Amino acid sequence: MVGTTSVGALYFARLLLGLSVGWLLTFSQLYVHEVAPAHLRGITFAVYQSQLCMGSITGAAVDYGTHALEGRRAYQIPLAVFFLAPTLQSIALFFFPETPRWLMVQGKDEEAEVALRKLRNPSIEETELQAELNEIRQSTKEQVNKNKGALFLEMWRGSSWVNIYTTYYLEIAGVENPFGYSLMMTCMGLLGVLFSILFIRQVDRRTIMLCGVLACGFSQLAQAIAWTVRPGSVEAGKVVVAFIALFTFFYVAYAPYAWLLGGEYPNSALRGHCFGVATALNFLGNWLGTFTAPYFINPASLGWGPKYGYIWFGSNMILAVFVWFCLPETRDRTLEEIHEMFEAKVPSRKFKTYVCVGVEGYAAEVLGAGDFKRGEAKPEAVQLETSR
Repeated sequence: MVGTTSVGALYFARLLLGLSVGWLLTFSQLYVHEVAPAHLRGITFAVYQSQLCMGSITGAAVDYGTHALEGRRAYQIPLAVFFLAPTLQSIALFFFPETPRWLMVQGKDEEAEVALRKLRNPSIEETELQAELNEIRQSTKEQVNKNKGALFLEMWRGSSWVNIYTTYYLEIAGVENPFGYSLMMTCMGLLGVLFSILFIRQVDRRTIMLCGVLACGFSQLAQAIAWTVRPGSVEAGKVVVAFIALFTFFYVAYAPYAWLLGGEYPNSALRGHCFGVATALNFLGNWLGTFTAPYFINPASLGWGPKYGYIWFGSNMILAVFVWFCLPETRDRTLEEIHEMFEAKVPSRKFKTYVCVGVEGYAAEVLGAGDFKRGEAKPEAVQLETSR
């Protein structure tokens, strides 16, 4: 795209870029799911989201700095900067071990143990390492997928059209320097994800998802009401800016959880397939929202402007109901424990208090913790550091 002047070549390059981004987003998050200990999985995804925000800020800042340039340099410089991150990532990939769970599914037990040793703290007790390895081994014997839908949530909160059309949206709202404000919105997203890191290990995933969805919904509603009451006014424009900033803050703060839960629910054998399907549906929904948004907000079409937020308020309320009644709590659970609860058909509202027996029994075989019954407290020897 940097050197070509052909429209066809640009479209082809965009196609390749889209495929590669989808591929990278899917498998990088799958990798994090399968290598991170249960107690660090949430923070790891928050850090992952913060890196996405930093990339967005860098891209927006470069665009802002070059938008006034004349000629092809206005787009060639931002595209050239794009080469840096993929180059560094490609080099780093050579030093990453394969995930132990994938190796175990493929029947490569010895390689799985080697990979797990590389991924865990060298000072970890051998009994704990063997207990985690045995837990993974036993849980991969019989695995049936139970859930594909968590990432389906992502497309209904209205983030895609806000991200893509922020500048134009603010221009319609009569905001001065809309490009500069759109850069500020991107920075608000980074603040949101950094804020979420502070409580990601202390607050349940269901609680964060529910609060995030409700906050996003009411942010959309507030700007829609302001534009309905005082359309085209300076005051309404200020309200729109404020609540888009709040929307960006909240949706990025809880964004890691949709991806996190989407990879926690399926079992190891089908996690890649399910996560891929869910990601594809997410991209499809984002494309649909992006494709139709101009028709709603453009003055030459429906001309709703910020009143478009009414639609996304409704979709966020539907999501809130779904999260409350259907989303299981998985904080500090290993992937094997989550699989066991789905196998046992535990109601989603009881995931938090359920005492797993299967995977703890596998650990007990290694640690010699003895037998215990479902519903009893876990033996102290079985509460592994790797699964807290």
